[in-house]
Amino acid sequence: MTSTRQPIFVILAEGKLGLETSKTAASVVRYLPDRVMAVIDSRHSGLTAQRVLGVGGGIPIVAALAEAMRVSGQPPQALLVGVANRGGTIPPEHRPVLFEAVEAGLDIWCGLHERLADDSELAAQALERGVRLVDLREPPADLPVGTGLALQTAGFRVLTVGTDCNVGKMTASLEIRRALTECGVNARFAGTGQSGIVIDGAGIPVDAVVSDFVSGATERITLQAAEGADVVLVEGQGSLFHPGYSAVTLGLLHGAMPNAMILCWMPGRKRIYAGGYDWLEIPSPVRAIEAYEEAMRWAAPQLNSRVIALSANTYDQSEEEARRLVEEAGRATGLPSTDPVRFGAEPLAEAVEEARRAAD
Repeated sequence: MTSTRQPIFVILAEGKLGLETSKTAASVVRYLPDRVMAVIDSRHSGLTAQRVLGVGGGIPIVAALAEAMRVSGQPPQALLVGVANRGGTIPPEHRPVLFEAVEAGLDIWCGLHERLADDSELAAQALERGVRLVDLREPPADLPVGTGLALQTAGFRVLTVGTDCNVGKMTASLEIRRALTECGVNARFAGTGQSGIVIDGAGIPVDAVVSDFVSGATERITLQAAEGADVVLVEGQGSLFHPGYSAVTLGLLHGAMPNAMILCWMPGRKRIYAGGYDWLEIPSPVRAIEAYEEAMRWAAPQLNSRVIALSANTYDQSEEEARRLVEEAGRATGLPSTDPVRFGAEPLAEAVEEARRAAD
């Protein structure tokens, strides 16, 4: 996807609104609240995003598109499909809403693997109405095989990695960027997934890239983000420990060639999430650190790339328990540890700056 300004959205999350079941909806509400007019989910109609998701303030949740179109304020310009279902297909119950949105003159943005443009009936109606169908998971056609060019960037490269999928790698990247920017550091974000691409307005969806070119795609966005930047924060995907998504993770590692890594994990989750692999236990942060550092030595031993801090996702824990778990992991690894949403990203940003100074 090329860089583009985000329109005013209505977000479709019917029947699935939640931090894990509608990651794109939750992420856009968190980071682009001024671009969201309303969220569609009849289960929570009448409530606010803040009440259901813990972010988004007074963004209303409505039962239907017609109701969203009547919300006061600037009229919406696009419908964003905000769910994150396994397999990436458009839920059948959402299809009538897509046609309704096109008829209302709204563009449609979708980051699922199923392409809007492949639906001939929807594409024909969109053409007739003069609206755009924006497939966020449409990678460029001219991607190269990775060649290690990221090693040549002047900016300090940081990749977020995880013990599992869906543990907050994008959130950690964005929160670290915010903290670094507030300190006067020119920090850039390289988006690699649908939510990050919507929020930042640019990026390449690496999980939609043919496997031979994942490292090349990562290399390209790393190089682009590094132009004039002090720090490049590359959004991680998947996990080396998830059999379904380990391939994209390895491609990111060897494409971004990170100087340093931030390990993301969810203390309350004990087994691999999604894909039917729930017989696999999630490794400890200590074990995960060993694996990621070893994987980087395969491709770039000269970098001595290390995990420099831990980013926890503790939304399912009490504050007291979250603090205990974060502190416990910090002691076990000897690294700065925090939940950047609950407790602030400053320890992570400070770890990046310390590692950057040491590399100079």
